[in-house]
Amino acid sequence: MVALSNVRFGKTNEDVRTVQKALIARGHQIPDGATGRFGEQTRAAYRAEQLAQGIPETDADGIPDHTSLTTLGHHAGFPVDSVGAPSATRLGRLTLPQVTYADPHDDVGEDAMRRYAGTACRLTGMDPRFGVPALVTIAKRESAYNSPRFRVNVTDVNARGPVAPDGHRQNCSRGATQCIPTTFAAYHQAGTATTPYDVVADMCATVNYVRARYHVNRSGSNFAARVQQADPHRPPHPY
Repeated sequence: MVALSNVRFGKTNEDVRTVQKALIARGHQIPDGATGRFGEQTRAAYRAEQLAQGIPETDADGIPDHTSLTTLGHHAGFPVDSVGAPSATRLGRLTLPQVTYADPHDDVGEDAMRRYAGTACRLTGMDPRFGVPALVTIAKRESAYNSPRFRVNVTDVNARGPVAPDGHRQNCSRGATQCIPTTFAAYHQAGTATTPYDVVADMCATVNYVRARYHVNRSGSNFAARVQQADPHRPPHPY
């Protein structure tokens, strides 16, 4: 039995070793071998496995989820336990066509962002002491606290692709924390709305993304240190 909650970046345990052996048996390279530590080599190998399973390149991030790990387990002969996994591991990855673009017209302003950020922290298992101020700072800088004027970015380099149902280019950054739809889909939190205009869903996807991309730890105690855009004591910087 492999617990999904054990197979996370930075962890060292026998479940990681089991997964590494399975990846190597499937022909994916881990130069250091089955060390039991989930590092960059293992993430690259897991991404290769995701691609082999037919997961789109934009969604293959090297982060195990229930579906891809269960598929790997079927090949290698181990079952997967996801029941006890912390909420932060329960991604609800979407395909790009599953992303919707309706605007629920959530509240705006700093107080509202703090409230939404608290919910996002609870859903993703992040300590609100660190996650709330980081997410509120991002929302301030990215969308002026979810202001309708800045809820979608139509001028940066991401503003390309076919026109989506909201009338904007598909790849435009959207929502309070300005998720690109492909990123929103890949890091979508199970049980949240499928539109990046929903503040909680957008913030949850941001938390999941920065954990994977910037190695922000589970509590979020290094959130501001890892992500400059989340640090009010440093100048704004794209993330």
